[in-house]
Amino acid sequence: MLLTDRPPRPQEPGPALTRTPTADVDAWFPDVSATPDPAAPLRLICLPYAGGTPSIFRDWSAALGSAVAVVPVLLPGRGLRIREQPYTSMRPLAEQLAAAIAARGLAERYALFGHSMGALVAYEVACELRRRGFAEPAHLFVSGSKAPHLYGDRADHLLADPQLRDLVRDLGGLGPDEQSGEAYLERRLPVLRADLTVCDRYRWTPRPPLRCPMTALCATHDPIATAAQVEAWREHTTGSLLRRDFPGNHFYLTGPARSLLLTQLRRDLDALVHAHTGEPAGPSGRNPS
Repeated sequence: MLLTDRPPRPQEPGPALTRTPTADVDAWFPDVSATPDPAAPLRLICLPYAGGTPSIFRDWSAALGSAVAVVPVLLPGRGLRIREQPYTSMRPLAEQLAAAIAARGLAERYALFGHSMGALVAYEVACELRRRGFAEPAHLFVSGSKAPHLYGDRADHLLADPQLRDLVRDLGGLGPDEQSGEAYLERRLPVLRADLTVCDRYRWTPRPPLRCPMTALCATHDPIATAAQVEAWREHTTGSLLRRDFPGNHFYLTGPARSLLLTQLRRDLDALVHAHTGEPAGPSGRNPS
């Protein structure tokens, strides 16, 4: 069912709903076997952009090598979770996802990757896991997102449907086949609007910075996550922060720059595995192409 052109103004966040109890943690990780690969030195937990699904991480395992177990996250309201109500606020989302990560035994030897909304969720999940006494990620990759303290300046979730479609088109989110992309977007508008509500209502809560190193990934023509806004992630870690720039718009990771991104991620993750295990990276180590 599509939204009307003038949706009612969303209500203010109320008490957190009960969602996905621990017994159902598998729903968050539909592409992962019941037991995480014990032979993989590192798990890369991947979070999609607003309205996105784990399909954007398809083939990442092959590209990143056998030393990295790619763990895509499926949020409520899409795919096998289509009948679940999507979140509209960050706190319950981060709390439930962190609980699922811990329950599945993924809160060790792990890194986080998130794009746009996914970057913000990844950061909040890292903070929540730390609060629960778990280790911080070995590395946090934040892509296509301004720093957390810069959120609060947009209200995209209140756009009428035509304006929301235009926004996605202008950001390059329809893909090379716009007609097919528009048909897909039409079905995704309700969950996209819910995800944008999470981002628009988000307000950073001051807390100690993380200690883990970060890589902040930026597209050269991204109007909603500029180089300066991405660089501002530096305030949220006492570890190192490296910014990498890629050609393209906000959705650069699904366009021509995808192979460049995966090549660079492979190098960064190889180096991370080597630093933590002492095993050689690349074809001579555990992770051949």
